[in-house]
Amino acid sequence: MDGKDAVRHLSVVLVSWNVKDWLRRALASIPRGVSSPEHWRISVWVVDNASSDGTPEMVRSEFPHVHLIALEENLGFAAANNIALFAQGLLPGESDPTLYPRSRPYVRRMHFQPPDAKPEAVLFLNPDAEVQPHAIERLWEGLFAHPRTGMVGPHLVYGDGRHQPSAFRFPGLIQTFLDFFPLHPRVYASRLNGRYGATLFQGQAPFPVDFILGAAMLVRREVIETVGGFDEGYWLYCEEMDWARRIRKAGWEIRVVPQALVVHHEGQSSRQFRERAFVALWESRLRYFRRYHGPWFNTLLRGIIRLGLLKRYWAAYRLPPEERKRHIRAYTQILDLLRK
Repeated sequence: MDGKDAVRHLSVVLVSWNVKDWLRRALASIPRGVSSPEHWRISVWVVDNASSDGTPEMVRSEFPHVHLIALEENLGFAAANNIALFAQGLLPGESDPTLYPRSRPYVRRMHFQPPDAKPEAVLFLNPDAEVQPHAIERLWEGLFAHPRTGMVGPHLVYGDGRHQPSAFRFPGLIQTFLDFFPLHPRVYASRLNGRYGATLFQGQAPFPVDFILGAAMLVRREVIETVGGFDEGYWLYCEEMDWARRIRKAGWEIRVVPQALVVHHEGQSSRQFRERAFVALWESRLRYFRRYHGPWFNTLLRGIIRLGLLKRYWAAYRLPPEERKRHIRAYTQILDLLRK
């Protein structure tokens, strides 16, 4: 980091659940992210959330250099990432049980890495993401170009090369309304809906954002050691949004590096259980809004959600019986969450 020929120590963490073939592609793509491997020490960690598709066996046989942590149950995205951080000594072995409730039983059984093995930065990468040439080194340069930059993210694209929003403004009432009552596509892609202009992603210079999509995030070690890891109260969704608020509150900046390209085949794990994922999304959003906004905001928020669910409830009657039943069951569960 101090010189052009200095060895950069990077850790890459991937959390998987029943996406063996996508994970294989993600792991194979990591070496492409750097142009001079001799200048890098990259340790790769896979935390598998109790997959039933042979993911652990594939990792052991095809990627023997990867540190594999095969969990006995699906602990969710936040807890699984934290376990990798605990294993590398980036989070203390004895941590706040209210922030890290799910990972603690596993942490007590873990073998911790020696202090000199700690990376300078950690890249959190989804198993359905593929690193493109030079992306890691460009992210690294963007992260360490300024001493107060604590996290950076890439320019994400879909598998067909189309631009994918990879950074957002913190959400509010308008974004919630637009989730249920979409207007013109220009409104959906606008600042009103928390989006950053696509032209920013086509530029050369890194630019500041509120938070980065969790598909690919490069974070300084110091940020993790001082701010802590992910809040495990989020089982799925909103973890990176909550973490970004804590990181920014601690005085760090978050930026997108548009010249770093990562292909994201979006939602390969979550789409396996749409009903459960939809409920988890709103459970996490409600947790986030209650934490960071006051009573009046949350009263208005609940009203918007109820109206939106009513709209979807009636629309569900146009669906086949079994699908309708699943939709209505999910909407009922979210209404129950609103009463808590």
